[in-house]
Amino acid sequence: MRTTPPLVQSKLCFIGILTLLIFAVGEEFAIAEQPSVMAAPSWPRFLNTDFSGTAKMSVSVADGVANWPWGDPPQCRWSLSVGEGYGLGVIDRGAYFHFDAHEGKERLRRIDMRNGQVLWSQENELNYRDLYGYESGARCSPTIDGDQIFTLGVAGALTARDVETGTQQWRIETNQRYHVVQNFFGVGSAPLVNGDAVIVMIGGSPIADQAIAPGRLDRVSPNGLLLVAFHRDTGEELWRCGDDLASYSSPRTMQIGDRKCVLVFGREFLHVIDPVEGKSLGNVRYRADILESVNAMVPVVSGQRVLVSDCYDLGASLFEIELDRGEATFRSVWRDPEGRRRDQSLRSHMSTPVLQQGFLYACSGRNAPDSDFRCVDFATGKVQWTAMERRRSAATRLGEVLLVLKETGTLHVVRCTPVRFDEIAVWNLDEASGDGSADRPAIRYPCWAAPIIAGDSVLVRGDETVLCLKLPTS
Repeated sequence: MRTTPPLVQSKLCFIGILTLLIFAVGEEFAIAEQPSVMAAPSWPRFLNTDFSGTAKMSVSVADGVANWPWGDPPQCRWSLSVGEGYGLGVIDRGAYFHFDAHEGKERLRRIDMRNGQVLWSQENELNYRDLYGYESGARCSPTIDGDQIFTLGVAGALTARDVETGTQQWRIETNQRYHVVQNFFGVGSAPLVNGDAVIVMIGGSPIADQAIAPGRLDRVSPNGLLLVAFHRDTGEELWRCGDDLASYSSPRTMQIGDRKCVLVFGREFLHVIDPVEGKSLGNVRYRADILESVNAMVPVVSGQRVLVSDCYDLGASLFEIELDRGEATFRSVWRDPEGRRRDQSLRSHMSTPVLQQGFLYACSGRNAPDSDFRCVDFATGKVQWTAMERRRSAATRLGEVLLVLKETGTLHVVRCTPVRFDEIAVWNLDEASGDGSADRPAIRYPCWAAPIIAGDSVLVRGDETVLCLKLPTS
């Protein structure tokens, strides 16, 4: 029987990648015995079911997660060699699903969370060459819903499989079908399942645009194909809408009044889409006027307010979105000064900010020399503090702490507080260690995916390795 994971109605807010456990802000709990990996709830899609990048805790904590013995060296449950790509996978049914490229083929594997054993591996042909020399593997996570797993590959292949066996149910080469002119780094958006619809960012164009050189997106015309919805059982197209090209963000849901909408940050615009009728309800332009600028973060939602950010020229903006006679209106709450990077509150690039109790915790900056990790007041855009200068990072929240992974491989445990940068511990995952029984290989740059948490396990990913680490206990 198919079940659809509940999507939390957007007052909880967000960033991240994979999970476990149920957490309620401000409540106190009593700690349970060692949680079983097999019993852990799933993290079935990018940024988790509520798009917040937050681990859902089934174990409770009397004295708070921040008081765990984080300074102890992490035990390694298992490590997994992975192929080309940059994302982490998803977790369901006691298994981890990793999507990558291996020996010129697109590959999806199911891995036992207890021991790292590969349970099955399925492959498809892959024909992709990156314009800038980046790897040919997946840029985004799969999506699990009920008994199906959906992947969108770097070359635009959308595939539906049975989650238990890996058997392919259908496959669509979306780049070919919808005449997509190759984006700078290929395709990098996670599928969104809404009822029977698998909603995917496509960004197609008229067939005549196939004569345009890859990457020359300034010459490409959108063709009402920003989003396309496919029936989950057959792959049949259900609807198409959105006059924009694709970005590296991923579509998410948002409740506006009594109406469930899809929010998508395309190449040029932030769009509000009706996912039932498949029609645009409105949009607002948000992109730097630079050919090679890209939008990549997933919009952060709190109630009716939506934050978007870019690292090239615009910085961040907070909008209040309302529906007036079925049309979306965007009221600006605050906006960074355009072009004045040193005065901007938040310049999001690859990672999505985490929102916790009214404050954003996020990496700000485009490249290593000008990046830092900071805390920003969601309502005003005021920067509370900055730290971890000169390196990019990505964060996941577990209770009242953040697990912040630097792109070089160190994992920082940081308390969620706007008062100061309160670092609890640092795990040097860029250094190998071992006690003879559970060796931990080092992870190497680039470590661009946010950590993921499931049960009492933390998964982190470097260039060629995924580590499954055991959480400390109090």
